[in-house]
Amino acid sequence: MTRRYPDDPADAFPRPPRSVTDGQGRTLSIDVIDTSSTEALVGMYERFDPAHRAQGIPPVREQAIERWLETILDADCLNVAARHQGDPIGHATLVPDNEGDYELAIFVLSEYQGAGVGTMLLETLLGHAQETGIEHVWLTVERWNNPAIALYQRVGFETTNSERFEIEMSIRL
Repeated sequence: MTRRYPDDPADAFPRPPRSVTDGQGRTLSIDVIDTSSTEALVGMYERFDPAHRAQGIPPVREQAIERWLETILDADCLNVAARHQGDPIGHATLVPDNEGDYELAIFVLSEYQGAGVGTMLLETLLGHAQETGIEHVWLTVERWNNPAIALYQRVGFETTNSERFEIEMSIRL
């Protein structure tokens, strides 16, 4: 399948590591993560609100979360996490597809949503992707998830396919 991408590349995004302040005045750190963060991320995902799960992810049970993280924390993937007081409260990942492009997924604990954490986390991941030479990123989002769609559009994603149950969006870095 050939995906469409915007003609023009996005502007530069901030690179990790970053220290940021969210809309609630909380100081967060955003940094690149790898398998050494698995245990802390399992704890975050065990606290993840089931109402905010989409497309079957993140998984619910501990062993399933561990298997899923083993896949997305692989060296071929890019990952950043936002931490508050040392604990992960958000995670964003880019996973390579079979065509050399990268699929995006982002997760923020409910008590941190609506405070700009998702935007800062996403921008930092995209900055990390630019730094490593990734050019094409895409995602799918449930068509009724208006807050997520608005976030992706603010950052520069464009809708490339809306004929299905989900909307596909992409960005050229």
